Amino acid sequence: MKIVMVINKELPVGLVANTAAVLGISLSNIFQQDIVGCDIQDANGNVHIGITAQTIPVLGGSREQIKDMRDLMFDSAYSEITVIDFSEIAQKCLEYEDYSRTLSCSPGSDIYYLGICLYGPKKKVNKLTGNLSLLR
Repeated sequence: MKIVMVINKELPVGLVANTAAVLGISLSNIFQQDIVGCDIQDANGNVHIGITAQTIPVLGGSREQIKDMRDLMFDSAYSEITVIDFSEIAQKCLEYEDYSRTLSCSPGSDIYYLGICLYGPKKKVNKLTGNLSLLR
């Protein structure tokens, strides 16, 4: 299994960091046992909470590339891939209830994403993201 985040490369650094944090928290909530390693004790006996045991490439994409990729995930051909999205709607809402209400009234054509996280079979994830480069 492979994890990849694709974040809008045109965002300011603060929104890139926020998008990655939101996607990472959601990913860990779903797949914690598959992703997070065990706690580790250092030589002094101090405990360090487990972090991700998998690499997570953060790739850059355009607003349109991310939307197209997200829209592809609604096709049953990609049912093996879990996708987590963080939309412009979510970023603008201060309360989860507002986000829920606004998103549920928004047609898919009006939803744009700051970033998405893909988790699935390596070959399928690579096929979707192989043309993107690391976000810099």
